Amino acid sequence: MKKLSKYPILLFLYAATALLVLAYCKNEKPQPVYEDLGSVKKEILANNIEFEKQVNTLTDLVSDNADEKLLQEKFETLRKTYKKMEWAVEYFLPHSARFINGPALPEIEMDEHTEIEPEGLQVLEEMLYPYDRANKNEVIRFLKKLINKSNAIKINFQVITVSKNQVFDALRQEVFRIASLGIAGFDTPISGTSLQEIPYALEAVKQTLEQISTGRSKGKALKNINAEISSALEILKKNPDKNSFDYVNFIPDHLNKITSLMLEFQKQEQIPDVEVTTALNKHAATFFSKNAFNPNAFTPGNEFAFSKEKAALGHKLFNDKMLSNNNNRSCATCHIPEKAFTDGLAKSLSLENAELARNAPSLNYAGYQHGQFWDMRKEDLEGQSSDVISNKEEMHGDLNVILAKINQDKEYQAAFKKIYQSQKTEIWQLQNVLASYIRSLAAFNSGFDEYMRGNKSAMTESQKRGFNLFVGKAQCAICHFIPLFNGTVPPTFKKTEQEVLGTAINGDNKTFDQDPGRGKFHETVESLQNSFKTPTLRNISKTAPYMHNGGYKTLKEVMNFYNKGGGKGFGFKVENQTLSDAPLQLTDQEIDDIIDFMRALDDRQ
Repeated sequence: MKKLSKYPILLFLYAATALLVLAYCKNEKPQPVYEDLGSVKKEILANNIEFEKQVNTLTDLVSDNADEKLLQEKFETLRKTYKKMEWAVEYFLPHSARFINGPALPEIEMDEHTEIEPEGLQVLEEMLYPYDRANKNEVIRFLKKLINKSNAIKINFQVITVSKNQVFDALRQEVFRIASLGIAGFDTPISGTSLQEIPYALEAVKQTLEQISTGRSKGKALKNINAEISSALEILKKNPDKNSFDYVNFIPDHLNKITSLMLEFQKQEQIPDVEVTTALNKHAATFFSKNAFNPNAFTPGNEFAFSKEKAALGHKLFNDKMLSNNNNRSCATCHIPEKAFTDGLAKSLSLENAELARNAPSLNYAGYQHGQFWDMRKEDLEGQSSDVISNKEEMHGDLNVILAKINQDKEYQAAFKKIYQSQKTEIWQLQNVLASYIRSLAAFNSGFDEYMRGNKSAMTESQKRGFNLFVGKAQCAICHFIPLFNGTVPPTFKKTEQEVLGTAINGDNKTFDQDPGRGKFHETVESLQNSFKTPTLRNISKTAPYMHNGGYKTLKEVMNFYNKGGGKGFGFKVENQTLSDAPLQLTDQEIDDIIDFMRALDDRQ
């Protein structure tokens, strides 16, 4: 479900409050503070003033019973204004951003097992497309909440320090946000106006880069960036229709060029990196560059950092049957490399050859998810490995017994000692080498990747049509995010989502699957009942059968399920379904093209 991480802003609010108190004590109006990059903050605050005015105008129109068309028109203008400052709000105030433009789904406090009411532009979109005057008071209530968030933007940007490298980092993230969430229509799932909004975000990037430039890049990278943005704007102006837009060429021909040139801008302007570990490497020119992603952003700590030596040792242990109680099963028994590390069964088998509850998920790209297993019960791969080994039905191993065997094995002990510089192996080290091997199972060398890197012969015409449908009409990319094609939300990749699809027990879609999924661990949270992690679609053609229960034998069955509108579309009572229940109205040919595109996500051997 589409939620971004929360960050406290109390220190900012306390500082702002202090300024307000001092001002009023002097009987003066508080003045904005522009002690650093003043022109940038001034522009953010100016856009926010316009945003607040437009919210008030829309509130008045709703109060005066204006017609639906006018309300939608003013709402779309309001969204475009937000896009002008989105780069800054998302980066510096992510908590506020979540409640300004986050999905119309509850924010979940996992530790407290509670839900927070959704609010913001996407909630309003649901109420305005179409508009029912019976909801007038509710619309006004949510508009007033937007005013509160606008006040938070004003207070914070009056007092926070905004450095040049942070601004550049934020702008870079915004272009990556456009290349994933923006083009997919993640925040306009009903109105479908995303392509009309992107120009406002790109213009803001262009304007802000000009504000922070010193002249070193003006005749070089900055000039080229401006030209590429202008070229992209022309394409968007010619065709803002999400169902017929040429996404497959817009990304490599325009957005990739912009992000690549931004690194040149950074170099020419001598802007240092922001020293924070991120999933997307700071020097990745595009989403699709080789080694663009940093697996260490998904580890529990620095000591768990990935290395080829750890992965090689983990590979050996992955195939060693001593990890199981009776020395008759290894990790590779249920995660077969040729099947993209699945087992090809609807549901995996226990040690006694009894059917387990769920389908074995692929381990390919599992390292780029926050939450392991279908129900996300373990946060990282270290926890996942120990859970499987100790599970009585799966391997029934004992980590301490395994550790004793390793410490008595000269070859294993020498390898662990070389990596960890310790006399005896510890449990966390065993977990770490297994997790490191799984983190190595992300090749990023599919035909799709090659196409995005400029090889226009790497995908067939059918696959290119399929990608355009995947992003546009079929709306697949609003849950399976480009470029990982899983539920880890770009561009920060700090959260992995779960979804409620209304899955049936098999492809005939006659009986609802009652598996609570993540809801098993949060029984009082209604929105998590029957929810499951959004897995990657990379190598999907090798991992049949599909869904958490393995009930769908083919990708055609899966696509028919989505095309109908998920469980609700088949008449299941799934009140918390996060998948839209609106039929996609895909033709058989369009479904075939989408399936063909998914084959382009297979890693090449």
